[in-house]
Amino acid sequence: MSSADGLNINTKASMDFVSLGALVHRLDTGIVPFRKATECKIHVSGGEFNAAANLADCFKLNTGIATAMVEYPIGDLIAERVKAMGVKPFYKKFKHNGVNGPNMATVFSDRGLGVRAPVVFYNRSNEAAALLKPGDFNWDEIFSGGVKWFHSGGIFASLSETTGQVIIDGMKAAKKAGAVTSFDLNFRAKLWNIWGGEKKAAEVIDQIVKHVDVLVGNEEDLQKSLGIPGPEVAAKSKLDPSTFFGMIDNVIKKYPQVKIVATTLREVHSTNRHSWSAVAWINGKTYSAPTAELDVYDRVGGGDGFAAGFFYGLLTNESPEEAVKLGWAHGALLTTYPGDTTMATIDEVRAFAKGGSARIQR
Repeated sequence: MSSADGLNINTKASMDFVSLGALVHRLDTGIVPFRKATECKIHVSGGEFNAAANLADCFKLNTGIATAMVEYPIGDLIAERVKAMGVKPFYKKFKHNGVNGPNMATVFSDRGLGVRAPVVFYNRSNEAAALLKPGDFNWDEIFSGGVKWFHSGGIFASLSETTGQVIIDGMKAAKKAGAVTSFDLNFRAKLWNIWGGEKKAAEVIDQIVKHVDVLVGNEEDLQKSLGIPGPEVAAKSKLDPSTFFGMIDNVIKKYPQVKIVATTLREVHSTNRHSWSAVAWINGKTYSAPTAELDVYDRVGGGDGFAAGFFYGLLTNESPEEAVKLGWAHGALLTTYPGDTTMATIDEVRAFAKGGSARIQR
């Protein structure tokens, strides 16, 4: 079924959404910097997983994750959260040797406060997801009942020499199964720098984006991941979409099969005060969400929150304007919860998308 967005959604498919990426656990010390911390919260996350978790838990879609899983207590903890969010796992399992891995990656973070920015760093040493290689997943089996949407991202692509090819194989199999494909560029300089930097990123991601219908990424992502030159004129503010839209022609010239490019727009006034909007280029037309002033509790996962709400709108044949608003609303709500995945209900998202307020709901 094709619509204003140019996508053909396979309405008969049994799976709504499958993503491919690494699962991680984030140790979050709240407002205390890590070097002074005495305790932390554990959040289960992963750029690609977050979209599947949000779509399952908030939007009640049938979603899955193809990923690596290590059989040890940290793996058990992560698998329990995957199950709790309602995501169907397709695990390539690894045994832990009891000493140095393979491991489930750890992300360390604090939330910052006011003038102090959040700090995020990693331990991805001997990470199981980086060991994934073509042939580790039986895509024909995973997609056997049909799949509407397949998603991956730049974080997984950056992990090793083999993960990019795993994504390409997944995209090809998803296309064969009639799925829409999406990719969140999610450029992370720290991850690419250890094995080739921006040049390597552009090489790997170029091969992937040839198979993609829907791209998520901001100006920096487009420049650094796709090698698209930056805008001639700098934006007046971070909320000015003209520079992003100005780069779209070059993206479409390079990848003519791409039907949609979308991103969030964020002006950071302080760690806990952001102006928040979102824009999308959809099948030749541009759409913008309103701007909201956010009191941010935990900013990690806001972009994945946007992607999930936006994909939901596209999957359920909402108008392009409505899809952008649903993504914007869900991403905004996500910044008000601890952790990387949603705690919102679909009714809350729809109310906020209509211009809802923070008045008490009785």
